[in-house]
Amino acid sequence: MAANPPDLRRLREQLTAALELHSRGELTEAHLREALELLDGEGRAMQDLLYLQASSTSPFASINGIRMVCAGEDVDLPREPAEWPYQTVMDALRDGWRIISFPNLALMMDESRTVGLGCEFILER
Repeated sequence: MAANPPDLRRLREQLTAALELHSRGELTEAHLREALELLDGEGRAMQDLLYLQASSTSPFASINGIRMVCAGEDVDLPREPAEWPYQTVMDALRDGWRIISFPNLALMMDESRTVGLGCEFILER
């Protein structure tokens, strides 16, 4: 199984720090190797999953529910929506998550027969 893609935000932070160290003449091989480890997906072999229930099919819609599984473990998230790591699907995309399943529009056609969660996005990294 291929390693997971890097956390782009953390990679950007690592490279920004490396640039600052370089400008001061303090950049070492170890600093560059840390960035390379991020590119290699930090050696993780498991896929991380993020389930987001949104108020509509738009990636900009507010999130009504969230569930995260990282490295095969259920992540304990805050109960209060204001404290969730993402408030929209777009927030998660900006943090390096990729959509692997969009809401099933067929579930939204007839509210009397809807059996699913409607606007559920599934993301991975």
